[in-house]
Amino acid sequence: MFTHVTLGTNDPDASARFYDATFGALGIEGGRSGSSAYYGGYDGGFLSVGPPIDGAAATHANGGTVGLKARSQSEVDAWHAAGLANGGSSEGAPGRRDMGPNKLYGAYLRDPCGNKLAAFTTNVDD
Repeated sequence: MFTHVTLGTNDPDASARFYDATFGALGIEGGRSGSSAYYGGYDGGFLSVGPPIDGAAATHANGGTVGLKARSQSEVDAWHAAGLANGGSSEGAPGRRDMGPNKLYGAYLRDPCGNKLAAFTTNVDD
């Protein structure tokens, strides 16, 4: 559905460490373009993180969350642990979060600049 998502950062090095670790836990490699880091590609969508182009300070979206797809519960767990170990903070530990008949397992993190992310899988153990 989306071509890309861009998040702002005031600390590109801290953000790159965090996103290298969390996307690595999901099996997604990253790259660099100037002071920005990116993950994924044009063929399936990508996320980039870097300083705002207008030169103003980056701020996180109040009420915004970027959701990421995980293949398994263990991948969600690894993603959350990688984020905590690389400057992130927990906004919700890994666990079941079923929505009606949909079986879901997910977790939430804030990156070093306050952006909120989630990783979810529908591959849930009963």
